[in-house]
Parts: sequence; structure tokens; C-alpha cells
Amino acid sequence: MHLGDRHFPIWKLPSLKQWGQNRVLLTALGVSGGVIILRLAGLLQSWELSALDYLIRLRPLSPRDERIVIVGIDEPDLRAVGKFPIPDAQIAQLMAKISAAQPRAIGLDIYRDLPVEPGHAILSQQFQTNSSLVGIEHIGDTDGPNIPAPPHLPSEQVGFNNIVHDADDKVRRGLLYFFVDGQEEPRQSFALVLALKYLQGEGMTPTPAADQSGALQLSNTIFPRLKASDGGYMHADTGGYQILLNPRGPANSFEQVSMTDVLQGKVAPAVFRDRVVLIGYTAISMNDFSLTSYSSQLLGAPQPIAGVELHANIVSQLISAAKNERPLIVSWAEPLDWLWIWVWAWTAAVISWHLRSLRVAIPALGASLISVGGVSLGALMLGWWIPVVPPLLAIVGSASVITVHIARSEAELRRSKEFLHTIINTIPDPIYVKDRLHRWIVLNEAFAQLLQQPMAALLERSGYDVFSEQEAATLHYYDELVFGSGEAHQNEELFTDASGMPHYAEIKRSLHQDAGGNLFLVGIIRDITERKRMEEELKRTAAELIRSNAELQRSASQLSHIANHDSLTGLPNRKLFYERLEQAMQWAAGRQQLVGLLFLDLDGFKQINDSKGHDVGDLLLKAIAARLSGCLRGSDTVSRLGGDEFTVILPAIPSAEDAARVADKLLKTIAQPLELGGEVLTITSSVGISLYPTHAIEVETLVKAADNAMYQAKQQGKYCYQFAQVTPID
Repeated sequence: MHLGDRHFPIWKLPSLKQWGQNRVLLTALGVSGGVIILRLAGLLQSWELSALDYLIRLRPLSPRDERIVIVGIDEPDLRAVGKFPIPDAQIAQLMAKISAAQPRAIGLDIYRDLPVEPGHAILSQQFQTNSSLVGIEHIGDTDGPNIPAPPHLPSEQVGFNNIVHDADDKVRRGLLYFFVDGQEEPRQSFALVLALKYLQGEGMTPTPAADQSGALQLSNTIFPRLKASDGGYMHADTGGYQILLNPRGPANSFEQVSMTDVLQGKVAPAVFRDRVVLIGYTAISMNDFSLTSYSSQLLGAPQPIAGVELHANIVSQLISAAKNERPLIVSWAEPLDWLWIWVWAWTAAVISWHLRSLRVAIPALGASLISVGGVSLGALMLGWWIPVVPPLLAIVGSASVITVHIARSEAELRRSKEFLHTIINTIPDPIYVKDRLHRWIVLNEAFAQLLQQPMAALLERSGYDVFSEQEAATLHYYDELVFGSGEAHQNEELFTDASGMPHYAEIKRSLHQDAGGNLFLVGIIRDITERKRMEEELKRTAAELIRSNAELQRSASQLSHIANHDSLTGLPNRKLFYERLEQAMQWAAGRQQLVGLLFLDLDGFKQINDSKGHDVGDLLLKAIAARLSGCLRGSDTVSRLGGDEFTVILPAIPSAEDAARVADKLLKTIAQPLELGGEVLTITSSVGISLYPTHAIEVETLVKAADNAMYQAKQQGKYCYQFAQVTPID
């Protein structure tokens, strides 16, 4: 039963829910901020790249790209030739065999900047005449010196074979263009030239990206240029034009035939026809191997792939992306990475805070970790590389911070309960201490005596276990009010002790927080039963006085309304009209604004009133009043001066045109047919307009000017408006 209450805003403490939300939010922000700093510093890059490799290996393998075939030169091939470097004659014979099968492109991944006799003249002739042939060059970089292209090969049939290694020596990026100082046009990569030759047969040629980014576009596919902080990279060297590789699989993912088999005619021409053929070393002794995302294994040494197969992967990626068969791997904008990290930090903090026990929270946290991996894997299969390691660290970090905080809070709670019990037992007034679950955790003897129950029967219980439903609900409401607002609060309540004796009590509640962040509600009770009885008597007397005063105020309000409003239409009457007009003019005088006054007279009202009767006339006036009120601003005043004369005050209008627009609107509104007394009536009006201070600066003069203008409107044929004549002001 609510008997009264008072608030004492001593300090503002958040509720437990707010404490939890704040703790969760601060933890999520702090942990995610720390993880982001580690990421920005590049300390997570190696882990993130390893995670990318693992996700790539987890996804289903792509089917073999039948458009590409590799002619490998392995150890048996080298022994069969008997010489190294392989003479130009064997290379020329090999390419002649392949060219006869009419492939779309032949890529020679073997340096031929110097002649290797015998057969150099024959090979040079092939370089000059075979338009499907693409040779290699190496642009000098940290991996090796500059190695020029075959001297007789046209420049448009040359591509560099430089590759980009990450810090762990793996190749996860493909280089499409190399910008050389002093050269206006960029150099194209070996794989890009081969892919373009193949796509040319499909009617596809490179164009600038439609999104104006300057990126390469093939058909409808834009190849976004890798930025230094894309995906898991941080401060990566993105010189040239690089893209993220999307390899098809581990080593031997493409169809391969040996050089010896081709030279001996053991390979059918159909193997090469209409395909991209790459020729390169696969022999271990040549040491032309690279590590990719598929090279790592859980057990055993990494399995590299031959350089020629690496180029085949890039060619396949370019062709497949252009034909919308396989997605490119792209990344989010960096702010989305940060949001992704924060979301998982917040998720782990929420789980740990609500479950309150690491043992209970471990399954949910484990599910979160798995979810990060699952979402990242699914995104990668769709072509999106999103961070994995940072959100995992965020989950572990948030869970650890919240768990440590909860453990510290619980230890501090035990110490606080012991201290509070020692203090409140020295106070004679009944005192209770509640936790956020509304359980009594500390009581003094005076409280137990007031309720006439043993203290042991009250501890760790709530009001619903002791009081009636209504009394317990009231106690819970005011306790929750203090928990929610954080303000000290004092109110009066009625409760019944164990013997059935009712008590009026004044309870002062306040919140306290210990060093561990635990919140306690302390309630101090004072018995005010006798005082309450006297107050109830005073309240009844005061209520009678209030009712009497309210009746007097209602009567005064009704009299005021009658004195200032038209009894028929309820509109302001002549007296209130003049008051409001004078107020509007005074307000406009200090602000250099206009006041518009519209004087309306109904055309032919007398005939309707005489022919249809006064009842219909009254209904018509009331309908016109309602229409006028309904199409004006709330600041405008519509008045009835008497008979069929109405006025409209338009305060603070910018110009005379605004008054004219309102007048035109009123004319059209009034002229709409009315159904009154079972028949349809139509009536028009004439409007005179005067403006303050344009036409007058005195109230009566302004009204007279509008009235005269109204009569001019009637003389003009009615159903129109006229402005007052401007007269000089002395």
C-alpha cells in the first residue's frame, strides 16, 4: 500500500542492469581497442595469414580447370635431353608440336634471353611468327636481377614472372602490372598476358573499371587493387598492381603432361586444342617452387608447387573471375573490421557477465569461437576475407576480463557482508540490506523483532516469502526504484508482522557500492503508525478544501468563456477579437512584421435565413465557423462579430500575398456545398483585407479599413476579396 514517498538525490548510481551494460560495453571497447592496436601494429599479421591458409584448406576444392594444361619438364625430361640449359632446338620442337594442336595461348616459363645452340635460329623464327606464344622476363627486384625477354619476341607477347612473397615466404598475392620508372605504360605479368589471350577468343578485352576506381575490369568483373591493410595484412608492400590469390588447390591441381611425352607424340592434340598451355620446370633440381596457402600441413613439411603451376593458378583465377565462375577474394573496409572485432568482444562480455561462471560460460564461448571460424569460412567461400584471429582474441580477452572482474566482486561481497553486519547491529532502528536480486543478505536484530520472526528465517529470502502479495509488491517496487535510479529515497509503507499486526513505517533507502563494484540497498525503518493516523485526518480535510476550490475555479472558467465567446458558434466574440487584434499589432510593431485582418460577410445569407428559417440559418453559421477554423493556422484567430460577419486575424505574416492566399482559400472553402437539414445549400462570401501597419496603425482604423474593403468586394460582384486602400498616415 503506497502511503507517500520522498526522493533524496544524493548521488546517481546506475542500476545493476546499467552496471552490467556499462561493464560489458567498457570491456568490449577496451578489449577490442587493444586487439585493434595489436592489429594496426602488425603483430597479428602472421597469425591472420596462417588462419587464411587454414580456411582456404578447409573449403571444398575447386574442380580442375580444363582450360589449362601444363607441360612439365621434370628430372626424367632433363636426363633425356642430356644438356642444360635445354637447347633451343628442343624448345622449338616442343612448341611446334603444341602449336600444331591450335591452343589459344602458349606460355613459355623458361628464360631465353640468350641463345642456347643448337636451334637458336629456328626458335627465334617461332618467336617472330607464333602470335599465340608468350615469353617471360624478370624485372629486377629483391628476388633477383633483371632478365630480359627473348630478343625476337614482340613486346606484347612478353610478361614478367615476378612473384610477391609474404614474410613467411608464401605467395598469397598476384602481381598483374609492374610500374617501371621512366616508362609510361605498365608492364603486364606473364599470367595476365596469357589470360587476356584466352579471353580474347571469348570476346573479352580489358577496360577501365566502370566504378571509376582505375581498376582492371574484364567483362563485368572488376579486379580491385590490393591495399596495404586489406584483410589480415597491415602495412603490406602493395607496389605495382596486386590482387589476392584464390588458388584452386594444392600441387598437381591442373592437368600435366611431360615434355618427353609431347616430343614423342604420346599426347593427343585434343589435350592442347583451345586451351592455355604453360611450359615450365617441375624438376626438383631446378628449385623453381613456391609455397602457397595449400602448402602447409598439420603434419610433415610444407608441400610447395612448381612456379609454372603457380602461374597457372593465377591464369585460372583471372579467367574464372572474368567468366563469373569463381569469386575474387576481397576484404571489408577497415572500419568494418573494427566493428566485427567489437561485436565479438561484446558478445563474449555479455555471455560471461550473464552466466557469471567460467565453467558454465565455456560452452557458449566455445560456440562463439566456432561461429567466428564458421562465418569466416562461409564468407571466404563467397569471396570475402574477414579477420579471424582478432575476433578470437577479442572473445578470449573479454571473457577473461569479465571473469576476473566477477571473481573479484564476489570476494569483495563476502567482506562487505561481514562489515555491514557488524555495523548495523549497533543501530537501534530496524535495518535491512538487500542485494540486486532483492534478497535480504544482512539484517539487524531490531528488524527481526519488528517482523516477529527469527533472523535465520529471513536471510536470503525476499519480501514475497514473508509479506502478503500486495505488501511484497510495494516493497519490491520501491526497492527497485532505488536500484534503478541510484537515488536515495524515502517513503511510507504499510506491512503486517507475523502476528497480523499492521505497521505504518517510514523507510529510507539508499544504495552503497563496495570496492568490487557490488551494489547494496540499505533500508532504515521507523514506525510512524500514530503520526500516520493524524496525517490521514489532515488529508481528508485538505481534500474537501481542494474540491471546493476546484468548483469555484470551474465556475470562473465557464463565466470567462461565456463572456469572451459567441454562444452560437463558440468562436471568439467581438470583445476577445479586439483584445487579440491589439496583442497581434503590439507584437508585430516590435518585430517589423505584418498583421493581416480579413473581414468576411456571407453573400445572400439573409435570403437563406428568411426562406429556410432561423434554425437552418444557425446551422449554416456554425458550419461556416467550423470550416473557417479548420483551414487556418493554430496561431490565427477566427471571430464572429455578429450576424453573418466573421473576422480572421493573421499574425506575423511575411507579405500581403500571404493574406491574399488565405483569403482565396477561405473563399473556396466556404463555397463548397453544405448539407443542412436534409438539403444541400451553397453560399459564398466576400472578403475585405487590411494590413497592419500598411493600411492603419490603430485597431479601429484597421477594422474599418477591412470592413470598407469587404463592401468593395461586394460591389465588384461578390465571391472575391479586395485589399483596403492605402491612405497616408500622419
